[in-house]
Amino acid sequence: MLHLIKLSVGSESLESLADWQRQRLEADGRLWHRTRMLPRRHEEIVAGGGSIYWVIRGQVLGRQRITEFDRIVDAEGRPDTLILLDYTLVPVLPRPHRPFQGWRYLKAEDAPRDLADAEGGESEMPAELLTELRTLGLL
Repeated sequence: MLHLIKLSVGSESLESLADWQRQRLEADGRLWHRTRMLPRRHEEIVAGGGSIYWVIRGQVLGRQRITEFDRIVDAEGRPDTLILLDYTLVPVLPRPHRPFQGWRYLKAEDAPRDLADAEGGESEMPAELLTELRTLGLL
């Protein structure tokens, strides 16, 4: 399975990302993220049930399944890509990630586990506490 990882610029938390996405869904009727380039491996991502992992304030905090890629032309006549997303935003075990531009591929074995699948009580800790403990090297 292959995923994408992307910065969620302007988001303060998973909740703020979810609020923003709710507004987009109400306005547009579908949930998407726009990017210039179509990933070469887009068919592999969709066929394998890949997700986009969101980096928020230096931490990978959540993911959403990618349902398809839609090629469009923007107002200036340039090609763009809409990454169409599932409505469910899944919290993951927080993991530090340095800033980068655009998106990157993320192999399944390198992706953080879903918070619901965490062991040892981590799934019951608030995301902020998990982030702090991981930053300190205690988890």
